[in-house]
Amino acid sequence: MLENAVLAAARDELAEVGYADLTMERVAARARTSKAVLYRRWSGRAELVVDAFRERGIIEVDAPDTGALRTDVIALLRQISAKMATPLGGILRGLLTEMTRDPEFSALIRDRMHHVGPATVMGVLERAVERGEVERWVLGSRRATVATDLLRNEFLLFGAPIDDATIIDIVDEVYLPLVLRPPGDR
Repeated sequence: MLENAVLAAARDELAEVGYADLTMERVAARARTSKAVLYRRWSGRAELVVDAFRERGIIEVDAPDTGALRTDVIALLRQISAKMATPLGGILRGLLTEMTRDPEFSALIRDRMHHVGPATVMGVLERAVERGEVERWVLGSRRATVATDLLRNEFLLFGAPIDDATIIDIVDEVYLPLVLRPPGDR
């Protein structure tokens, strides 16, 4: 199928030249089609790249359900970390860095990809609320997504793989004390 060939070509181009040098023309040539075909489906390279990642499932994670908040969050962070450690994760690191240079791409990432880790951790937290482990107010607070935010920061600063000790430190030393603390405690 042509769309799959185009998405594969986009990923290959990203791996070879990075987002900054990726062009619709090069992707079209690699996929053996024309730029016009690409522009009928994607308005530009930012949308193409986001779809290339979505098609490979690099931005999708499953919400763990181990029966306890701590083990759910550790399992979630391990899953995200494992995706970051793939070759596509290396490309993603470059793309996240590129967000600072390309406003259109940055807006698209925030709109289509930023919710992935936070949305999944919200599902984990909702189950923790149902079990009585966490108070409902946490769901609407900035505290809710700190674990995935810290993991993303670790990935951007140090790359992957992120060691298990770091994941456990994020959960035990920062995240759990933060989400289990009453709202007035800061």
